[in-house]
Amino acid sequence: MTPPAPPLADALAHGPVVLDGGLSNQLQAQGCDLSDDLWSARLLADDPAQVRAAHTAYLRAGARVLITAGYQVSYRGFARRGLGRAETDALLRRSVTLARAAARHTAAAGPVWVAASVGPYGAVLADGSEYRGRYGLSVAELERFHRPRVEALAEAGPDVLALETVPDVDEAEALLRATEGCGVPVWLSYTVAGERTRAGQPLADAFAVAAGNDRVVAVGVNCCDPRDAARAVRLAVRTTGKPAVVYPNSGEGWDARSGTWTGPAAFDPADARRWVRDGARLVGGCCRVGPEDIARVARAVERDGRDRDGGRVGD
Repeated sequence: MTPPAPPLADALAHGPVVLDGGLSNQLQAQGCDLSDDLWSARLLADDPAQVRAAHTAYLRAGARVLITAGYQVSYRGFARRGLGRAETDALLRRSVTLARAAARHTAAAGPVWVAASVGPYGAVLADGSEYRGRYGLSVAELERFHRPRVEALAEAGPDVLALETVPDVDEAEALLRATEGCGVPVWLSYTVAGERTRAGQPLADAFAVAAGNDRVVAVGVNCCDPRDAARAVRLAVRTTGKPAVVYPNSGEGWDARSGTWTGPAAFDPADARRWVRDGARLVGGCCRVGPEDIARVARAVERDGRDRDGGRVGD
């Protein structure tokens, strides 16, 4: 059983914390079928034990932050399965309790935090829109979409809300508004291409929306090409003065039309050392980054800490 976790912001002040990897690829490795529009969220209703098992696999690999399975949960999506709002709220809360249960019953070398995933509006469309943004909705409309999910997740008591895979500045602003008053700190991470959001806005402008916001414990990127990560980390720290969060995908391309991954993988766990030295304090992986990769990230982060303590010059 793991010891109680201090506030995540306090932990980040003392050094990096390792995130988990892609939940969907681990569920598929466990034999789960994720071929429908609800993706991994379907298992919250149909087979929650598989979700807990996936969290456990990442804890055993060395992750200390578990990101929940709520990324693609929406009232609209579950309504198509005949579930009402109250039932969907219960599934959102279950996403948090499953991660908590995995942490309680898995031996871990230190505290474990639960990050409730708040995915973008595009994830609900299940057509790759989160990699384009510009949905044609106003900030106010996006805020109204996100707020009920945020309220349900906050009620379950996560340590942090992961506002993740955000494709543009409008949605980031909407998410920050939607989480006001929820009583839970947040991190904000964009999906990017180079030094721009997927919607094409300069990344410095995107990060700036979180500057000065005390509820935001970290700012950065996720589900992006790992080759874009280092520049984004430096820019996030320079723009906001906050710790960076970075968890890129494997570097393969996603073809939303065919539902397949294309091209070679580029994720190198050894890059975690550079990200940490540039100011990242939450470090992990996203799609197609599995427990073996996270174990190597954890070793790289630990090795970097030993090198620093010993006064050695890094590579």
